[in-house]
Amino acid sequence: MQDRTNRPKRTATPVLQTGLKPALSAHQIILGIDPSLRGTGYGVIKLQKGGPVLLAQGAICCPPTWEHSRCLVLICSTLRQVVEAHRPTLCVIESLFFAQNLQTAIVMGEARGASLVAVAEAGIEIHEMAPRKVKQAIVGYGAAQKDAVAKMVQRMLHLTEQPAPDAADALALALAHTQSHSRFHLETPKRV
Repeated sequence: MQDRTNRPKRTATPVLQTGLKPALSAHQIILGIDPSLRGTGYGVIKLQKGGPVLLAQGAICCPPTWEHSRCLVLICSTLRQVVEAHRPTLCVIESLFFAQNLQTAIVMGEARGASLVAVAEAGIEIHEMAPRKVKQAIVGYGAAQKDAVAKMVQRMLHLTEQPAPDAADALALALAHTQSHSRFHLETPKRV
C-alpha cells in the first residue's frame, strides 16, 4: 500500500508534439467542430480587438457510398491539417444530443471520436457545448433553425456570404464559447 502512495502521478501528454502552446492570458484562436459522419463542419476564428475574425471554415463531406472507417479517417486527417495550419489553442465541439435512434447516436459518437482524436493529440484544450445552448447564445432561442444560426454567424463575423450549414454550426460553437466567457455568463462550457 505504501508503495502505491509514493509513486509519482501520471499525467497525459499529447501524442504528437506540434509545439502548440496556449496563450497565457486568453485563447486567441478557437476551433469549432460540428461532428457528423457525412458532413463534419469546422470553423476557426481569431479573437482580436474589433471582434472575432474568420480564419477558416468548411465541411468534411463523405459520400454515402463510403464505409464508416473511410469517413472517420478523412475527418481525422482533415482536422489535423486544420490544426496544423491555424494553430488553435482551444477547441469547442458539439456534445452528444439525445437521439431516438440508437444507430444514429452511435454513428455520431464515432465522428465525434475521430474529431476529438485529431484535436487531443495536438494537446489542444477541448470544451463541449450542447446544441441548444449554442443556439441560445447565438440566436437567443434554443430551438432555432439552422438558417437562423447561419444568418447570425454571418452577421457576427461580418461575412459577405452566409456560411454553409455545417460550417455555420461549427463557427457558432466557437462564437458561443467566446460569449460564455463574458462577465455576464453564469455557466461555463464543460471541459472534455
